[in-house]
Amino acid sequence: MKTNPSKWLLGLVAVFSVVIIGYVDLITGYELNFFVFYFLPVSLAAWFIGLSASVWLGILSAIVWYGADARSGHLHSIHFYAVWNTMVRLASFIAIGGSLARIRQLLDHERVLVEDLRRSLSEVKVLESVLPICCRCKKIRDQDGSWQQLESYIIKHSDSQFSHGYCPECAKEAMAAVGFTD
Repeated sequence: MKTNPSKWLLGLVAVFSVVIIGYVDLITGYELNFFVFYFLPVSLAAWFIGLSASVWLGILSAIVWYGADARSGHLHSIHFYAVWNTMVRLASFIAIGGSLARIRQLLDHERVLVEDLRRSLSEVKVLESVLPICCRCKKIRDQDGSWQQLESYIIKHSDSQFSHGYCPECAKEAMAAVGFTD
C-alpha cells in the first residue's frame, strides 16, 4: 500500500492545528467560543485527505474542545450537558467533513468525466452541414462546386471507412442480371 507523504504532512499539520486551537480555546476561557475554528482543520482534512481523516479529526476536535471546556472552569449544572454539547459538536464536525469530502469526490468525478468527454470530442470528426447530393447518382457537391462519390466525400471529411456489399434486393437483381435465378 502506497502512502502519500504530503497527505501525512497535511494530516500532522491538521492535528497540530487542532491542538493549537484547543490551547487558545483553553486560555481564553469558556465565555469566548472557539467552536467554529475547529472546522478549519476538519475541512482541510476532508478536502485534501478524505473522509476518514476528517472523521478522525472531528473526533479529536470534539475531545480537545471537551478538554478545553472542562479545564476552563466551565461548570455545568449536570455533566450530561457537557457530554451533550460535545456530541453536538462532534456531529457537526463529522457532518461538515463528510459533506466536504463528498463534494470533493463529486468534483473529482466530474473532472474525469469532462476530460473523457473532451477526449472523445477531439477524436470525433462530425459532418456538420447540409450536403447537396444528386438524387440520381448520389454524388455530393463539395465547397469548390465539384461532384464526388458519396464514399469519397465521407472518407475525406470523417474517419469512416467503407466496405462494399449487396443488400438482399440488389443481390437478387445482380444475380438475375448474370443469369442466376432461384
